[in-house]
Amino acid sequence: MKRIPLAVLAVAGVSTAFAAATAALEKPGHGEASPIYGVTLPEGYRQWELVAPAQEAAPLDELRAVLGNAMAIRAYRAGTLPFPDGTVLVKLAWKHVPSPEFGPAAIPGAATTVQVMVKDSRKYATTGGWGFGRFIDGKPADEAQHRTCFSCHQARVKNHDFVFTRFAP
Repeated sequence: MKRIPLAVLAVAGVSTAFAAATAALEKPGHGEASPIYGVTLPEGYRQWELVAPAQEAAPLDELRAVLGNAMAIRAYRAGTLPFPDGTVLVKLAWKHVPSPEFGPAAIPGAATTVQVMVKDSRKYATTGGWGFGRFIDGKPADEAQHRTCFSCHQARVKNHDFVFTRFAP
């Protein structure tokens, strides 16, 4: 028996396992779905790539990080607008807290929300192709909070496919 084919099979097995793990990150989410849109928290989203950090001023006073699935990152890097179907963006938000070790610096405090945008042009045709989810402590926020999602995006960033966040290279 030759050793080279076994090595090739071993590498192929690792590649297949990696591909399966990567695909799992892009499967539909888990947990309770948001009202109106039916969006869930995507599985594995905390391992996604950073799109950009942000700091929200008063009254929210939050530190934020926007993460994107592989499709979102490819679209950002290529400058693709509108974003393709399958794009998913997740915004993590925490209260802004001064660092106890270094006063001028800020650190994340208590988590406030996780917000999700899912691009599906057919399913969400009436909201620019995007479905929205807002989660507090892993549970969907109430319907009233979800009603404001699209109207805010439509009023401010319609010309950027309803997405506020710009890529931070």
